Amino acid sequence: MSSVCETSSCREMSEKEKYALLDEVLTDYEHKESNLIQILHMAQAIFGFLPRELQSFIAERMDLPVSKVGGVVTFYSFFSTKPKGEYIIRVCLGTACYVRGGKKIMEKLKELMGIEVGETSEDMKFSLEVVRCMGACGLAPAIRVNDKVYKRVNPNKLQQILKQYK
Repeated sequence: MSSVCETSSCREMSEKEKYALLDEVLTDYEHKESNLIQILHMAQAIFGFLPRELQSFIAERMDLPVSKVGGVVTFYSFFSTKPKGEYIIRVCLGTACYVRGGKKIMEKLKELMGIEVGETSEDMKFSLEVVRCMGACGLAPAIRVNDKVYKRVNPNKLQQILKQYK
């Protein structure tokens, strides 16, 4: 995905340029139904999310029912139909993280950011999500901001972590 469109460069593209790039992706994947998931991944990398009109565009170009495309989008948790913030904060609530305070971290983040799980801040800066494991169980609790993992987090460290992304 990153070879198709780096996040920063896609944010600066016009809608027309994004659709043109997606058309190239569809051509590269030969409009085949067996490539639908990969095409959706690429579309999300380009647009940031998969709204209904984008799903309709993909369905039309692939000669598929919109319900087929929509079913795949809603089935897989990776896909989003709503815009995400610039920084996606994922809180691990797997067993080790939960037992060591993951729920308290989640509650403090919700308080600090004024959003619930699955929501994006009004300024489009942050989105808040839950994951079940980050593979950092020995250093629990953990959170991830985009690709950076923070280990042994406690509620008191959260403001300092968030300040780096303001």
